[in-house]
Formats: sequence, C-alpha cells, structure tokens
Amino acid sequence: MTADLELAAAQFAEHRRRLFGIAYRMLGTVADAEDVLQDAWIRWQTADRASVREPAAFLTTITTRLAINALQSAHVRRETYIGPWLPEPVNTENDPGLGAERAEALEYAVLILLEKLTPTERAAYVLREALDYPYDRIAEVIQTTPVATRQLVSRARKHLASERRATADAAAHRRLLEAFLAAAQRGDTAELEALFVDDVVSYTDGNGVKLAARIPVRGRSRVAKFVAAFSSHFWRGKSIEWVTVNGLPAAALVQDGAVTTVLTAHVGETGIRQLLWIMSPDKLQHATPVAP
Repeated sequence: MTADLELAAAQFAEHRRRLFGIAYRMLGTVADAEDVLQDAWIRWQTADRASVREPAAFLTTITTRLAINALQSAHVRRETYIGPWLPEPVNTENDPGLGAERAEALEYAVLILLEKLTPTERAAYVLREALDYPYDRIAEVIQTTPVATRQLVSRARKHLASERRATADAAAHRRLLEAFLAAAQRGDTAELEALFVDDVVSYTDGNGVKLAARIPVRGRSRVAKFVAAFSSHFWRGKSIEWVTVNGLPAAALVQDGAVTTVLTAHVGETGIRQLLWIMSPDKLQHATPVAP
C-alpha cells in the first residue's frame, strides 16, 4: 500500500464509527450499513483527496447520499418481505460501530418510526438529532437550502412526536419485560393484560420462519391471548439471556447455543405499547449476549 493510500485508510478508519452510525440509523440493518461504508471507501479512494479540506465532512456527505439511495432501493426490496419488517437489533454493549456522539435516533422504537419518513427527511433528522450537524451543513449534504432543511427536520420531528410517547427508563423497561416473560411462560392472560396498554401491538419479524406471526396482533385482550396460546411450546428448550439492544434491555432466547429470537419492547409509563419479536435468522447475529 502506498503512503497516500495508507493515509486515506487511516482517515477513513478515524471516522468509520460515526459513518456506520449514520448508515445504520438510515437503513436499519448492519449489512446494508456495511455495504454503504464499502461504497464510501471506494469513493474515498478514488477522490481527489488533496483538494478535500475536511475529510470528515466529505465522508459524511458521501455516506449520507449513498444511504439515501440505498434506502430507496431497500423499500422496494421490502415489498416482498414476508410479514412485518423490523430494524436489525444490535447489542450496543459490544459496540460494533454505533459511535455517533449521541444516542438519539438509535432506540429501537424510534428506528421503527423513522421508517415512516422519506429518505431525505430521515437523513436530515439523523444528521441534526444524532450528530448535531448545523442546518447549513446538512443542506450541503442533502443538496437543498438551509431553509428547506429546517422544514425537513421540523416536519420529521412533528411526524415522530405525533406517534412517539414518553418511554420508561431502562430499569423500568427491564422490570416490565421481566414481568412479561414470567407471565408469558405461564400463559397467564390476566397478568399479561395487566402489563399492556389498551392499544398494544405485537410485531414479529420472521420473514417466513416457522412459528413467526405474519400479521401484527393488536389490542390488549388479543395480544394476551396470542401470547398465552403458544406458552406451552414456544419457550420449551430455550434459555433467556439479557442483552442491551440499541441501548435498552432485551431478552435473547437461546436454544442449543444459538439465539433464535430477540424480544424487545416499547415500554411507556403505563405499560407495554409494543412487543417486538425478531426471529429472522439474518437479523440475530449482532444481538448476541456478551460473553461472561
């Protein structure tokens, strides 16, 4: 490797964690984020680096624009996905690269809401909220005006605020999830109902795997009955290990040494709002518990 290419590699490595944080927040999967970073590295290698005054800004721009394009094609691919599509959970204790300075736009429930934004809105929101980028810099990245950028971020905030309610802290989150797991294994519908808000929804991302529900289940009574219905067989042979998924506690169900399901939730002040079961094998490799 030439000295020039070694310098390019060192500069890219210096900013890689931040770039991964952008791409993952934009795309919701590690594999798609890594693909974007690979493309960004190729662009960086072939760029006129001598004329680049701020490598960090240049690389952020490349990564964000590539992520916008990738997100547009990803939405097309997801039209053939079997059942609900959920973001890929990541064990943030292992820190695979979600190293943007702030945890904003990383929480699992927020990533789900981000799916409802346009790719450009999502990019503007992530750069502003997760990286605290100034509006004029964001405008350069997404190729619009600072005024239009403010409108994009404002629109994204309003859209999220209309659906985003207050969430419980990590300790309360874990307590409710522990209570849910205990009631779920017993099949206690009354106790399950007591843990849910009225409009609770259970989503399962399995992409066609066995036992994965293909449609969301909605409502306190229906979700309780749904969970109780598989209590006699679903948990058999599985151990439950705790893992920090996107900054909050989650349960990893382990069978024969392999994680088969990651269960997390959107927990509010009055109960569980969403149950989120990730069962697609492609989305479990980055949510494994930390080895003792």
